[in-house]
Amino acid sequence: MKISALQFAPRLLDKEYNLKKMKQLLSVLKTDLVVLPELCNSGYVFANKEEVFSVAEEAGKGETYFALSEIASCNNCNIVYGYPELDGNNLYNSCMLIMPDGRFYNYRKTHLFNREKLFFSPGDTGFQVFTILNGVKIGMMICFDWQFPEAARTLALLGAQIICHPANLVLPWCQQAMKTRCLENRVFAVTANRIGTEINAGETVSFTGQSQILNTRGEVLSSLSVSEERTITVEINPEEANDKTVTERNDAFKDRRPEFYKL
Repeated sequence: MKISALQFAPRLLDKEYNLKKMKQLLSVLKTDLVVLPELCNSGYVFANKEEVFSVAEEAGKGETYFALSEIASCNNCNIVYGYPELDGNNLYNSCMLIMPDGRFYNYRKTHLFNREKLFFSPGDTGFQVFTILNGVKIGMMICFDWQFPEAARTLALLGAQIICHPANLVLPWCQQAMKTRCLENRVFAVTANRIGTEINAGETVSFTGQSQILNTRGEVLSSLSVSEERTITVEINPEEANDKTVTERNDAFKDRRPEFYKL
């Protein structure tokens, strides 16, 4: 199957521009699964909750959802994208999996980063695995979830073959850390990061780009620079993630000894 990452620079609070850019980059893409950045329809450096409410959407509703659902259906592909989710009076930093047959699944970010705690409620969905085309199993985590090995490990133990990782990365270690997450769990991963710099309410945040697609040994199959706005695509065999062999006598999962771990 073909898996892809989309990297671009969303404009803060400019949903119209962001949707236009996403449509432009997705319209010619031939893939089975594409991952977009965290909060890709809204931007990131909010000044207050009112700004977040102005661009938030309910799960399975809103113009971003409907626009990307149409693309998923027309292009026969699965799309994972990050967005600010509205649920009653609560705001979540979420990502959505949209399937070409109309099904969708939502994940709310478990580990909030820095100023995100000023605007979003901690995610309450937990980590789940979903089955897409041909029985392929994917899991979702968002940006700072990378810091916690339990996130990727939980998804892998639940059977995920591919980890979809929308991100707005600013720290310099994530891309390297995700290589370790793939190696220790023997899974594929798609980290779709954003680029650019946002300035708002006295805050300046620069994003690291370098979106990447990794194999089950943590090797880079394809990646982007710190400034490119485009997609990358590679072809993989997801079943390779079912093989947890390290050596002829070692298995990454069978050799685990949870009775000695403190979590």
